[in-house]
This record gives sequence, structure tokens and C-alpha cells, in this order.
Amino acid sequence: MEISESNLKILIDKISQLKEEIQKVIVGQDIIIEEMLVALLAGGHCLLEGVPGLAKTLMVRTMSQALDLSFRRIQFTPDLMPTDIIGTEILEEDHLTGKRFFKFNKGPLFANIILADEINRTPPKTQSALLEAMQEFEVTYGGQTYPLDRPFFILATQNPIEQAGTYPLPEAQLDRFLLYIKIGYPTAAEETKILSSTTGTIKNKVEAVIGAEEIKQLQALTREVSISDDLISYVADLIRATRPETSSIAYVKEWVRWGAGPRAGQALILTAKARALIHGRYAVIMEDLQTMAYPVLRHRVLMNFKADAENVSSDMVAAELIRTISRTKVSI
Repeated sequence: MEISESNLKILIDKISQLKEEIQKVIVGQDIIIEEMLVALLAGGHCLLEGVPGLAKTLMVRTMSQALDLSFRRIQFTPDLMPTDIIGTEILEEDHLTGKRFFKFNKGPLFANIILADEINRTPPKTQSALLEAMQEFEVTYGGQTYPLDRPFFILATQNPIEQAGTYPLPEAQLDRFLLYIKIGYPTAAEETKILSSTTGTIKNKVEAVIGAEEIKQLQALTREVSISDDLISYVADLIRATRPETSSIAYVKEWVRWGAGPRAGQALILTAKARALIHGRYAVIMEDLQTMAYPVLRHRVLMNFKADAENVSSDMVAAELIRTISRTKVSI
């Protein structure tokens, strides 16, 4: 992709402008916003998890307002059917000939940005309807394949504390999410600012600062960010060390049931490239990889029963791997 130096600077500046527009409404959560932008530039999808009231939906909606893209919100419920999100065929009549024919009526999935709100409240049959869309960027209905508009970005939310009437996402679908982002409570200063800014009459207006073509250019540019062979080797070592059957790390053997697959390594490199670009760099450094390891591995390293009983999380495994895996061959 040939981009002039001046256009390249304009594109990079757009990322900062996008972040600033989101921060007009969202107080704090800088790391969360950056991870969402990383997923957007890397061309993947996000799973956002947080207790009610932490502005998950507001964050996604604000991001969609700052992007000049089509946006649809799908509220997932126990009675939602696959056709409710993909679409269905309807019988129509040609007024000239009188002949009847079936026409595919596209569902809300045919938009650039999809907010899949409370995705774990719908049964697996409907959850699986997203699989093809998330991986192949197309849907199939009645033997016909329909391509989705690009860029295509799914941000799904779920509540970690209310499990009654929910359907945990299967591992196959979890793996389709590039990042698993956990949203925590704001700091005391941030919470004070939230209370002050959201209970008055003044509302900040979010402007759309970037369009579809510019996003596609940034996604292509992300893949061109360089990464050294040493760092690629480090990623391979890191991912392989998550697998208890081949790992030499006792911590992993004790707590992990299943390790991450090759897709985790691909996700880690792509997201590290996106993070480097967001920070104005055109080469990946160790900090990029170690920062993105947590949201990349969080849903791809499955803990065993002992770990669940003793509250040992996949984040703790990622921290141990980062501390343990040898970096002697990497120039940092």
C-alpha cells in the first residue's frame, strides 16, 4: 500500500482524534479505549466484560459516533433466533408479471459496527450464527452467501456476576474474539468527574472524525508495521508455554487445563502492531507484546478445576509467563 508521508501523518493523527472524541463522553478507561482501538486497527472483534453501570454500552455507542460508519445494536435475549440477526427471506410479488419470488431481507448484522449487548443471554444456536460472520465476514442463508460490509467490527458485552438464565460462550466462539477486555471500576477522581459531568444539562457532542476508507487504510498499514524475528520467536515461545502438555513451566502444569492455539500468536502479533501504530511507532517492541498478552490470552488459556477453586486466573498465568519466558535472545 503506497501512502505518501503527508497522508501517513494525517492517518496517524486520525487515531488520536478518534480517541479524543471518545474521551469527550467516557471519563477515564484509557486502557480500555486503547484496547478497543487496537482491535479496530487489527481488524478483529472485542468481548467486553464488566458489571452493570460501567458504561460498556455507552462506550461502544460513543465509539460508533466518532466513526463515520453504520451502527446497529442487537439486544441478545433468550428468545432471539438466528434469523433475527442474520435476516430472512420474504415472499414478494412482481407487479408486472404477477410472479412471486423470495427476496433476502438483511438483518441488523449487515452494518459496519455491531453492538452485541449481553451476548451470553441468548442460546448457543443464535450465538453460533455469529461464528461465520466473525471469521469469514459473510453469512450464508438458503445456500446463498452474502458478504458483509467492511470494515466489520463486533463489540459484544457480557455481565460476569449475573449467571442465572445465561449461556456461557463456547470456546470456539470465544476464540473468534481478538481481545477479551475486562472493565473495572473507575478511580475516586474519575468517579467524581463522572457524577459531575453526567448529572447536569451540558452534553458533549461527539463528531465523526474517520470514515470507512481511512479505517481500511489504517488496517492495511497495521499489517505493514515491522516486527523482528527475535520478537516473533518470543511470541512462539510464549504461546507454546501456555500448553501444559509441552510447557516446562510448573505454574502452567499446575493450573492450566488447555493452552492457547496458533491463533493466539497471530492475535498477539497483530494487536502489538496496532498498539505500536497507535503510539506512533512503525516497529513492534517488547512492551507492545507484553501489554497485549493479557487481553489476547485471557480467553484462550483455560484453567482447570483446581485453579477455579483457588481463584487462579488466566491473567495470573500470563503474568507468570511474561516473568519466566527467557528474553535473552531478544534485543530490548
